[in-house]
Amino acid sequence: MPVTTTSPIELLSPKMLAQLERLELVSRKIFRGRMKGERRSKRKGQSVEFADFRNYVHGDDLRFIDWNTYARLDKLFLKLFLEEEDLHFFTLIDASTSMDFGEPTKLHFAKQMAAALCYIGLCRADRVKCESFGTPLRKPGPVLRGRHSLMRMLDHINQIEPGENVSLLEAVKSFCLRNQGKGVLVLITDLMDKSGYEAAFRFLTAQQMDVYVIHTLSPVELNPEEQIKGDLRLVDSEDADAAEITVSRPLLEKYKKTLNAFVEGAKSYCTKRGMTYMLANTETPVDQIVSSYLRQRGLVR
Repeated sequence: MPVTTTSPIELLSPKMLAQLERLELVSRKIFRGRMKGERRSKRKGQSVEFADFRNYVHGDDLRFIDWNTYARLDKLFLKLFLEEEDLHFFTLIDASTSMDFGEPTKLHFAKQMAAALCYIGLCRADRVKCESFGTPLRKPGPVLRGRHSLMRMLDHINQIEPGENVSLLEAVKSFCLRNQGKGVLVLITDLMDKSGYEAAFRFLTAQQMDVYVIHTLSPVELNPEEQIKGDLRLVDSEDADAAEITVSRPLLEKYKKTLNAFVEGAKSYCTKRGMTYMLANTETPVDQIVSSYLRQRGLVR
């Protein structure tokens, strides 16, 4: 059944917009921006706000020598200033058919999450770009900057619909070919790919980005015993593989063990490679995830 296109107000309510405006995206790495932004850089540079002194070394810019200190101490010191910079922020949304599941659908949740994070970036003059699985090389999507780009960003995200059944590896590889700069990437996906996630994640670790994986699952997938009973015929939404099952307590227990092992495996794989993993239940409000869980994990402050 096709999903109707969501309206901007469904993605970001006025109340949520007001909450998001107070937040800021954070990078754990130091990235040199192309334009002046509204964030304080970890680098020292040219600005109007003093940060520190350091000893002069041959080749330093003489304009930043503190001559008053030289007159008192007869030593050359360089004045350092806080530098503001912009951030490259990317979101990559899994738009495969498996994301068109649940109420609200996992895809709607992913779009709302991406819109919320992108808006935080727009409010801080970061360069923001949102893509989805299956984005062709010739249509990379707009790079947006500034609050005035809000409606353009929402219109772009609203146009994302389910059905791009490319593999996780193919989607990530294509994204990496289009976006080879440094920055922060948030991948929002249910990780439902029979070929696994390891090869795709190896591409991400080679990009020198701060990578956040938001593993998105519906309440039914997390706790099927509450809604699934009896004899069922399950059909894979992406490749039409079918299986006849009888839902029983042993089967549900086996499913939960398998799911828990998969989640722990993905979390461990990401952690060992410097990526941040988070399991997200689509039942949890997006504003709560952003302001609480993602703040704890260092993506926002």
